[in-house]
Amino acid sequence: MKIGMIGLGRMGANMAERLLRGGHQVVGFDPKAEARQELEHKGATSATSLDELVLKLEAPRTLWTMVPAGAVTENTFNALLPLLAAGDTVIDGGNSNYQDSMRRAKVLADKGIHFIDCGTSGGIWGLAEGYSMMVGGDKDAVDRHRPIFETLAPAKDQGWGHVGPVGSGHFTKMVHNGVEYGLMQAYAEGFAIMQHKQAFQLDLHQIAEIWRTGSVVRSWLLDLTSDALAKNPSLSGIAPFVEDSGEGRWTVAEAIELNVAAPVITASLIERLRSRDADSFSDKLLAAMRNEFGGHAIKQE
Repeated sequence: MKIGMIGLGRMGANMAERLLRGGHQVVGFDPKAEARQELEHKGATSATSLDELVLKLEAPRTLWTMVPAGAVTENTFNALLPLLAAGDTVIDGGNSNYQDSMRRAKVLADKGIHFIDCGTSGGIWGLAEGYSMMVGGDKDAVDRHRPIFETLAPAKDQGWGHVGPVGSGHFTKMVHNGVEYGLMQAYAEGFAIMQHKQAFQLDLHQIAEIWRTGSVVRSWLLDLTSDALAKNPSLSGIAPFVEDSGEGRWTVAEAIELNVAAPVITASLIERLRSRDADSFSDKLLAAMRNEFGGHAIKQE
């Protein structure tokens, strides 16, 4: 199968390479010339524009977008719209909001163009390990593209599935990332407690290695945590600033909308926001209040 890949960042480039290894033909587009050149070195064809990319694909075309959610995805979608024809398929493998995906699918459906939302997990390890994919869309469209999903997945029958109609793929990935927030926060807090127990001088990497085998908390995230602690036991040089890419916020908003209690995911999101406030006004005000009602000492900056 011939696939047009839009977005050759690290994950998009790795997906393209895995497709090439699986015997598919790939035509890739990225605004950065070096990204296009690197893809060509791997055996693919590149295009310098979306127009050229579409021209290099035979109808009915399949285009996989792997670009950041938000404005970049919206701009790419709008630029593609006049270039496509009935029977073509657009697969969004990024972290788009599922409501945006449903809206885009409706616009494409009115033109006879198929849309598949593919929530994709695996990060930089996907090239070697395969990707976990939660696929939403029309059954016939998904079935036609089964060879792509089977190539990208860890195995033909593992790590991916058609989870429901358009929007369900990105919805499921959104919740997946919310769960990820909670898991990461729990590990971070647990290791922080051990790191602060100075009387025992615990080797955190050793403990992570112990937990990795046989423990009920073993996981791939723990494997990566152990790797990080082996490389940098004190985490020196790393600022305590944690980004979020949006899915955690969407998950919390959806939980509120559905009247579902999600305290762990919500708390983990708030902790990420808190990590960015190096000069916390709220903490200063808390100290000031304690001084006012109890005369407790205030630590000066």
